[in-house]
Amino acid sequence: MKTRLLASSMLAIMTAACATTPDSAPMDVASSPPAPGVPEATSAFAELSTLPFHAPDFTALSDADYQPAIEEAIAIQIAEIEQIANNPEPPTFSNTIVAMERTGQVYSRATAAFDQKVSADINDTLAAADEALAPQRAALSDAIYLNPKLFARVKAIYDNRAAMSMIREDAMLLETTYADFVHNGALLSDAAKAELKQINGRLSELGAQIPQRITEGQADAALTVDTVEELSGLSEGQIAAAAAAAEEAGMPGKYVLAMTNTTSHPLLSQLNNRTTRERLYRANSTRNYAGDNETVDMIREVVELRTRVARIFGTPDYATWQMYDRMAKTPERAIGFMEEMVPALRATQEREAAAINAMIEREGGDFTVQPWDWPYYAEKIRQERYALDNEAIKQYFVVDRVLEDGVFFMANKLYGLTFEKRTDIPVYREGVSVYTVFDADGSELALFYFDPFQRDSKGGGAWMNNFVEQSHLLGLKPVIANTLNVAPPAAGQPALMTWDDVTTTFHEFGHALHGMFADQQYPSLSGTNTARDWVEFPSQFHEPFAAVPEVLQNYAKHWQTGETIPMEMVEAIDRASKFNQGYDFGELLTAQLLDMKWHSLAPGEAPSDVVGFEREALESLGLRTDLVPPRYYTPYFRHIFGHGYQAGYYAYTWTNMLAKDGYAWVEDNGGMTRANGDHIRATFLGQGHSNSYEQMYRDFTGHDPEVGPLLESLGLTD
Repeated sequence: MKTRLLASSMLAIMTAACATTPDSAPMDVASSPPAPGVPEATSAFAELSTLPFHAPDFTALSDADYQPAIEEAIAIQIAEIEQIANNPEPPTFSNTIVAMERTGQVYSRATAAFDQKVSADINDTLAAADEALAPQRAALSDAIYLNPKLFARVKAIYDNRAAMSMIREDAMLLETTYADFVHNGALLSDAAKAELKQINGRLSELGAQIPQRITEGQADAALTVDTVEELSGLSEGQIAAAAAAAEEAGMPGKYVLAMTNTTSHPLLSQLNNRTTRERLYRANSTRNYAGDNETVDMIREVVELRTRVARIFGTPDYATWQMYDRMAKTPERAIGFMEEMVPALRATQEREAAAINAMIEREGGDFTVQPWDWPYYAEKIRQERYALDNEAIKQYFVVDRVLEDGVFFMANKLYGLTFEKRTDIPVYREGVSVYTVFDADGSELALFYFDPFQRDSKGGGAWMNNFVEQSHLLGLKPVIANTLNVAPPAAGQPALMTWDDVTTTFHEFGHALHGMFADQQYPSLSGTNTARDWVEFPSQFHEPFAAVPEVLQNYAKHWQTGETIPMEMVEAIDRASKFNQGYDFGELLTAQLLDMKWHSLAPGEAPSDVVGFEREALESLGLRTDLVPPRYYTPYFRHIFGHGYQAGYYAYTWTNMLAKDGYAWVEDNGGMTRANGDHIRATFLGQGHSNSYEQMYRDFTGHDPEVGPLLESLGLTD
């Protein structure tokens, strides 16, 4: 049972003489019959897939089959848990803690495939199933964590831990299992448990509905433009793509610009027509506030329910309750870490706004910078100062080459990995690629899926997920997917990436490596099953490798001429990396602080006016939020109202601190060498949550994290 996943989704030993190490032989899941009293699985997920690495067979069932398959899997896991809870034998580590790790395998197989389909290729059938399953999945979590007999067994083992002699991973599993039970209400009164179950059920429903509305709102907010003149500044390929989108929407002769996941739209940096820029910004930033896809009322309810959770657990606020397993430990530490950067960031925003206004005045403009102007003039200043042309840079970043000659090349040089593309694995959507990953010794390590292109059926952003998680206990190797939202090419045009897309590809593959290198006994501690403010560290740590000259020169080839990216262009990218941080870092930090504002409310303080609270919260931050909006406004802040990042969005900056400090260690110790790769893998990248985060970081760098490299990278140092 992946207890930590269950705790976050929508996510024995009685005497010292007892054995503390579980059976080491992997369980033959496919051939083991269900235990007496456990329903027999009948769906396509009843047994391990016969595909390589037990990858999901997407041809084995239709979209309508997922809901009954998952409902059946829920019933199976509840029965498995009941057997453990009612075991007449005294509780031992093996018959309770390890036994729980063996439960839920049918459920894990079914939901891993389903959740990726919902996120990456949703339709009405899947959306209805997701909404119907959400409260059932929450009830499954409650059936585990609020089971008094089961917790009594866990607590008996935990209370006797001082008398045990346990290996590190066993001790960590016991510690995290007990903490998860307490966090999820195992110590509450029966009345409080009943209320919590009700809240969890409703939160799970809202957590399924809100992301769906956000996805629909993003699609429906697409901007229609009448004339090509209004698109001045866009490339021929971009204009052709907009014309094709309009044709598909039944509006021949017009142009359609799709919205993006974030408040700031990338086309704002190119559009010469100020009216078009303003229309695009307003369409993108006001979605989900009203109309058919409005989320405000649901978010009001989510916030109120979360403050009730804080009351039930007796914590000052929801953030305190939520951060029980984090590296940062407390909201105060996370907020303090961010607020220390506000004065320098505010000064940077003022300085950058002044430079933009000076350019507007030089060009004869009779206005001052507004949010829809900032990216446009920042790009002009960037080109003026650094000779940087983003559209010209894109011509060197062909999607497949970035992956195979860039990301894979880096992984080979640093870790010794090799990759083989295969066509015998069924995928959930045309355009998804699959690769076998081989370890340095030539053995098969993992299976890797790559789904790069934006589409209306795909949620925004980029992510990594496991179809199969590594576990020695279960005899499983990882099957991992990376999903991005790169703008698809127009017909006859190459598939090209922006520099941001390139670094995102390296970022997500850092997550993939975290999963591929997993070497744990227990699925609950394997790979990326770590705290929010640790899991983004391996991903951000791998971003700088995109710009290592040896790597960059191997993949950055002009799609027409084959010319390697010129060094002067590379140097311009590097010089410009600290530019416009008042905006780029400002929109991120603003969203992170807004998240904490929502989740630092005391019980009973949930506001009735969501929009008014958001406005006051932004005004209180001390930043130029009138010019630099948050990366996500509240109504489409998917991370914190649907994807489990509530009171955790700060993790991107916290882990960026770890990543910048960690990469400084790499540079100080010889760079991208195999020896360094082995050290990285041995100290943290292959450790999952088998050790404390603080210890893993010290094992890697030899010291506690230091914020200096982050501040330097952002240009926030004197």
